[in-house]
Amino acid sequence: MSRPVALITGPTSGIGAGYARRFAADGHDLVLVARDVDRLTQLADDLQSETSSIEILAADLADPEGRGKVAERLAGGVRVLVNNAGFGTSGEFWTADPALLQAQLDVNVTAVMHLTRAALPAMLDSGTGTVINVASVAGLVSGRGSTYSASKAWVVSFSEGLAGGLAGTGVGVHAVCPGFVHTEFHARAGIDMAKLPSFMWLEVDDVVSKSLADIADGKVISVPGVQYKALVTAGRMIPRSLVRAATQRIGGRDRT
Repeated sequence: MSRPVALITGPTSGIGAGYARRFAADGHDLVLVARDVDRLTQLADDLQSETSSIEILAADLADPEGRGKVAERLAGGVRVLVNNAGFGTSGEFWTADPALLQAQLDVNVTAVMHLTRAALPAMLDSGTGTVINVASVAGLVSGRGSTYSASKAWVVSFSEGLAGGLAGTGVGVHAVCPGFVHTEFHARAGIDMAKLPSFMWLEVDDVVSKSLADIADGKVISVPGVQYKALVTAGRMIPRSLVRAATQRIGGRDRT
């Protein structure tokens, strides 16, 4: 029997790599999508003993041609799509390079929409499939970031709306909303996280395990970590001005 296929964007480090390891260990073949061919190749080599087939698809999701390439592969059918690729930026919105802000929007939002749209018809035809959209607590709780938080709020809303429309089809759409995770994300964005309290950090494997358990339970929104569940719950109960003040104090400044 053929093995199910999981396509994962942004798998060369962090949460994406965690999902790649987990799906390989759980018996999936993989399609790995990123810009960096060398790191994709290294990851494929590392996972080769875990699975029988790994495809490498080099694509820049900020570019229409790159998104089109991945969409074409998804139209051929996969069991799981993990829309993990995304990035943040440092600095103030009003001084940021507009081209960089547009690239952020294209990766964090446009790619999620286009790739999900490409994957769903084959999933619906087979009556089974899972789309995992990696969002963020920043999409649930207002904070210091502007464009990044807004992009993740879009992912959450998109996932919730689509999940409702797909009810009863055998296809699920889920948004995973982690908080601060030990990955390369903040260093790449140029954001100094030295002052973040240690109890606010999560580990990649814990995020992956908890989110997949939530998905198995049918939860549309997964918030890994008790500290972040508490933060999200508090954010729904207290004035948004207080939430903004608290998240700014914890998360720091100098980010879009």
